[in-house]
Amino acid sequence: MTERLAADSAGIDRAAALLCAGALVAFGTETVYGLGADATDDRAVAALFAAKGRPRFNPLICHYADAEAAWRDVVPDERARRVAATFWPGPLTLVLPRRAGSGVSLLAGAGLDTLAVRVPAHPAARALLRVVARPVAAPSANRSGGVSPTSAAHVLAELGGRIAAVLDCGPCRVGVESTVLDLSAAPPVLLRPGGITAEALAALLGPLATAPAGDCVAPRGPGLLASHYAPSLPVRLEAATVAEDEALLAFGPALPGAGTVFNLSEAEDLAEAAARLFAGLRTLDAEGVWRGLRRIAAMPVPAHGLGAAINDRLRRAAAPRGPG
Repeated sequence: MTERLAADSAGIDRAAALLCAGALVAFGTETVYGLGADATDDRAVAALFAAKGRPRFNPLICHYADAEAAWRDVVPDERARRVAATFWPGPLTLVLPRRAGSGVSLLAGAGLDTLAVRVPAHPAARALLRVVARPVAAPSANRSGGVSPTSAAHVLAELGGRIAAVLDCGPCRVGVESTVLDLSAAPPVLLRPGGITAEALAALLGPLATAPAGDCVAPRGPGLLASHYAPSLPVRLEAATVAEDEALLAFGPALPGAGTVFNLSEAEDLAEAAARLFAGLRTLDAEGVWRGLRRIAAMPVPAHGLGAAINDRLRRAAAPRGPG
């Protein structure tokens, strides 16, 4: 039975005790709900992979209460310190060289010479991390390849009975995962768009390189498998029309003729659309399956700002399904 804990001092203390004992605890951040495990405990990290059915070669993000705690496991350069001072706490993950003597499980880092680290902005998540006082590995709290959860109810629907507890931190403000920026070499490489825009990072660091598209055999950072964030129904992108046997993921005015509709933002607000994206995919997937629909048709979303992260998730949701 999975405990549902309130995000008060008693709930945070209980969640921390479970994590320190090697159990799995989901908790809310400003991006999505993460499935937490003590990143220094090999058994706990292995249990996390098992609970998610996650490919072993996909590294995990380690979460910390503050930058100084993160620097104990990675080696920051001047760029990293400048970016952290600007965007942490917040929806940004940095990939940096692993520090010699780091206690983080090699499994959590997929055996790489780098680690992905971040300091979340959600006050309950940071309070939990302060009490745990060790790095917490926390990918999205869903089965691998599925739609990321943005509420405690989403976590319980998918992982209830498979994990010890979920700390109910309310709905997620940002709604898409953190941006992942590789600073282990020059120039900086944007591995995954997310809650901090590429434009904001480039304004601070200068031009960014981007990771090559397609499946990664041994990805440098998390969330880089091509088929990811996928509902059970296939997704059709850039929909200009909608068929009778399709559910519609709308952005702006819905297409005529749609029966089952979830609108990311009628006002075409990218921040609202990002926050509603995963809930929309989950809702249409459940309703579409129940109604016997064949597919989800996704209307176009602009590619600037948070639209880059939204489109990244939609492309992965629409990618051909591979093993794992």
